Amino acid sequence: MNKFLVLYRSDAALNGPSISEMFKNTPPDQMAAGMAAWQGWYQKCGSAITDPGAPLDHSTELAGGSASPGKTSITGYTFLQAGSLEEAVDLVKGHPHFHAPGSSVQILQCIAMPGM
Repeated sequence: MNKFLVLYRSDAALNGPSISEMFKNTPPDQMAAGMAAWQGWYQKCGSAITDPGAPLDHSTELAGGSASPGKTSITGYTFLQAGSLEEAVDLVKGHPHFHAPGSSVQILQCIAMPGM
């Protein structure tokens, strides 16, 4: 089995409210419905999910020895295991994250570091 990092992306996170603000301002019934959809996806994937991940917020970029706060379109992650990238893609098809406008998912295969 191969390990895959699933990154949830949202263009709205670059120019709109942060994930924390969005959670804070979402009505409880709407939040419950969204979380139920995610739980349904987790159940559908079963043991293929090795780490359900978490929402991401409060980004800081390090470059050239300096750090600066900023915004990112990456709003969350999950780790999956699957036999191939195609199988990982099939697991993510129909994910509830796609209901948000301007959303996308990036799937990256984790590979072993040589000599490690």
